[in-house]
Amino acid sequence: MSPSSVRVAVVQPEAVYFDPERNLAEACAWIRRAGAERPDLILLPEAYVGGYPWGLRFGTAIGGRTEEGRTWFARYHAGAIDVPGPATAALGEAAREVGATVAIGVIERDSTFGGGTLYCTLLYFGPDGTLLGKHRKLKPTAGERTVWGEGDGSTLPVVDLPAGGRVGGLICWENYMPLARTAMYAKGVQIWVAPTADARDRWQATMRHIAVEGRCFVLGCNQFVTRSQYPDDPFLAAELGDRPDVLSPGGSVIVSPHGDVLAGPLSGEAGVLTATLDLGEIARARFDFDVVGHYARPDVFRLVVDETPHPPVAFSPDRA
Repeated sequence: MSPSSVRVAVVQPEAVYFDPERNLAEACAWIRRAGAERPDLILLPEAYVGGYPWGLRFGTAIGGRTEEGRTWFARYHAGAIDVPGPATAALGEAAREVGATVAIGVIERDSTFGGGTLYCTLLYFGPDGTLLGKHRKLKPTAGERTVWGEGDGSTLPVVDLPAGGRVGGLICWENYMPLARTAMYAKGVQIWVAPTADARDRWQATMRHIAVEGRCFVLGCNQFVTRSQYPDDPFLAAELGDRPDVLSPGGSVIVSPHGDVLAGPLSGEAGVLTATLDLGEIARARFDFDVVGHYARPDVFRLVVDETPHPPVAFSPDRA
């Protein structure tokens, strides 16, 4: 393997709902399973730890909530994790055991202002188990806004792989935000990670578009979700209504900087996709198109990114 080669693994696991201990154990087990392929980078889906609540509305309607919905949301809230905390320590240990950088979607419970708000967050762990950074989803989509808060520009990390290559990306429909993509391109992303809950065929076009636009490798990652993975409960059954048994078939994929599919899409089952990425292909692809380089027009277009934290309350130091 040449110094410019990076081995990657994209994990498409089965979902685990309302069982935090088993959910975390499964996440660590999938990291170890993917680690058997000796990858430099392992990616797991959006909201895998904590759960992407497919089909649920927690009893909400415009102008109303139900007590049973609040009770189930409290259970969902209890399954979220503190960052850092015991769950991140376990995930970091799994990354250390396999010696790989790990990117994984979690539901983060913010403890700064009392722990009421949840965030859909992407965590990065180094091969030594260190928590390298986190990205909070900037804009939850549609019904997601009833359960998740919004991140700010202070959590837009890009991490370097020891084997070479810069890793960064966005969560699910953030990938449709042109300015957010441009900001990440400007940080030099070479391996774009896109954990998602979108399993539709049109998402494959998005993954290929980002690869061609950013002239980067793209790792799309989803879960395999069925109704049977939820607890057997009348409230949940009513919320899911007449949805099909397979709520998300997956669709995880690995794409080259020229938009060619290298692995996947994986659909209808859990599993792991792997590929060896030749980072030299990035320069070859950017020869004729470099979105934030020679193909940019800063004399016409300009993007300003505010990366300062924006807490809801800021306390000034006592000057007395």
